[in-house]
Amino acid sequence: MAATALPPLPPQFKSIQHHLRTAQELDKREPVVAYYCRLYAMQTGMKIDSKTPECRKFLSKLMDQLEAMKKQFGDNEAITQEIVGSAHVENYALKMFLYADNEDRAGQFHKNMIKSFYTASLLMDVLTVFGELSEENVQHRKYARWKAAYIHNCLKNGETPQPGPIGMEGESFADVEREEAGSSSLHSGTTQPPSSSTYEANNIPTSNYTGIHIPPGAHAPANTPAEVPHNTGVTSNTIQPAPQNIPLVDPSLYSAQSAGEVRLTPEDFARAQKYCKYAGSALQYEDVSTAVQNLQKALKLLITGRE
Repeated sequence: MAATALPPLPPQFKSIQHHLRTAQELDKREPVVAYYCRLYAMQTGMKIDSKTPECRKFLSKLMDQLEAMKKQFGDNEAITQEIVGSAHVENYALKMFLYADNEDRAGQFHKNMIKSFYTASLLMDVLTVFGELSEENVQHRKYARWKAAYIHNCLKNGETPQPGPIGMEGESFADVEREEAGSSSLHSGTTQPPSSSTYEANNIPTSNYTGIHIPPGAHAPANTPAEVPHNTGVTSNTIQPAPQNIPLVDPSLYSAQSAGEVRLTPEDFARAQKYCKYAGSALQYEDVSTAVQNLQKALKLLITGRE
């Protein structure tokens, strides 16, 4: 990772301080995700203010960090190819989400799962560097942000949260952001001001939120605990990976024949490539089941022209 230190965060960039802090936390564990967190912050910062001297100075140093990381990891396909990078970031975001969601549904409420919901929502933001979010990921982001605020506020008020999807009402996200902002600084020796923003309640459906759909791409094992910075004081018990149920290979694929002359469109090739990238990314998390499923989807599409 680049040794370039960032200058103090300009007040205009308050909305990206959490993404930058997440990048800092993931530098050693997930450098690819850290890279795209900084890229998101860079792109967002440019849109906010690229003319004020302090903002230009900050963005210049952030660009130096990105260039240093790109040079360091230049042989990593997740950096050089967006489709691989997108799958990698999405996998990690969904790993955070699935861990928190499983803990929530099991009634296990603690700071680590709140942080996982929170981090997942930030990484869904980061996915926008690759284009528009899928509807599923838009839903995941809204739900994760609301859940983080809801559970945090319940525990703060001495109340027992309701597990699983429930009717979503307005919850202030400020306390969660404030606690996260205080857990670490964006650069050595400087403490960032806490965020005062809140998650807009009117952007969240008020009906019962039962439509959580984990799309193809929820590749990581759901029992993988999220890791948190050592200085937060949060501890969690190590969770042993559960045995995986490996799907049987569809026998029809062994003898599948093209139905006449199959004409694959550029979109078909893109989907097949994405399935293969998802499979490769799933294997990084030792999720054999999802890897097999995605490879079968790619093979079926290429052979038959249908999904």
